[in-house]
Amino acid sequence: MTGYRVAIVGATGAVGQTMLSILAERDFPVRSLRLLASERSEKKVLNFKGEEIKVERLTERSFQGIELALFSAGASRSKAFAPEAVRAGAFVIDNSSAFRMEPEVPLVVPEINAGAAKQHKGLIANPNCTTIVTAMALKPLHDAATVKRVIVSSYQAVSGAGAQAVEELREQVLAWTRGEEAEAKVFPHPIAFNLIPQVDAFEEGGYTKEEMKLVHETRKLLGDSTIKIAATTVRVPVWYAHSVSVTAETERKVTVGEARRLFALFPGLELWDDPARGHYPMPLMAVGKDACYVGRVREDLSSDHGLHFWAVGDQLRKGAALNAIQIAELVLGVTR
Repeated sequence: MTGYRVAIVGATGAVGQTMLSILAERDFPVRSLRLLASERSEKKVLNFKGEEIKVERLTERSFQGIELALFSAGASRSKAFAPEAVRAGAFVIDNSSAFRMEPEVPLVVPEINAGAAKQHKGLIANPNCTTIVTAMALKPLHDAATVKRVIVSSYQAVSGAGAQAVEELREQVLAWTRGEEAEAKVFPHPIAFNLIPQVDAFEEGGYTKEEMKLVHETRKLLGDSTIKIAATTVRVPVWYAHSVSVTAETERKVTVGEARRLFALFPGLELWDDPARGHYPMPLMAVGKDACYVGRVREDLSSDHGLHFWAVGDQLRKGAALNAIQIAELVLGVTR
């Protein structure tokens, strides 16, 4: 029997279940599959290609015989168990923030920096979902004209905060229709019909952890620590798919026409930019799609070398699960 012995850590979470479905969609060569999660999810049953597989409790001994381990169970679990998986001989792709900025750990988006994957020592980090959507659009501009400065504002779906956040939005919308007060549990304020300009905790200087992830990870992905980046991350009452508004200054002027051509030709990006006909990227059109969409491309009126654009991507797919599986295909030489 050919294929790889695969484990998914955090299999019952939103990203873990998306990994499961994408492995099937892409016909990834799975010889055997081990689904791992916390004790409370033990013995749950998930379906993979018509086969029912029981979820096992994650332990230090979970990785014996595993060749590929896909982690999406949070930074603390990754720090505790990913090294154990590597020691057991597994190639690990981690979706948490645990190792992203470690100098010896490659941070990879295959369309952006596939070569970095060759430097791995058993573990590769998946970037933050908002970083991926942003960097996918910045990469063709950076290759063509060297990006010098970026200002980005995100519009992040509630599903990025987990299943309880999705349920909180639903409950608050229903409460609002009944004229009742919306109760906030997951978020610091009601999210229904509201915007919350805070994703993750605040750090010194007034920026959140999420905003600084965008700064540091984008520089690492593009291989340029000199890019000046400032970010504002906002939670919005949308179920799925993250959006970003980006202003990018380049070393030389890039016209709108050139930018559109660069976006249209870049793998994994789709240009959707005909505002006169109401064609521009929106979260609803990105849900369940593998591509990131870019549009509203226009010159920056305040800078001779600046462009504005809007990009959208499904944060559970390209922002997380799909990117991890693309890394696995790249490193293991799996062709589709």
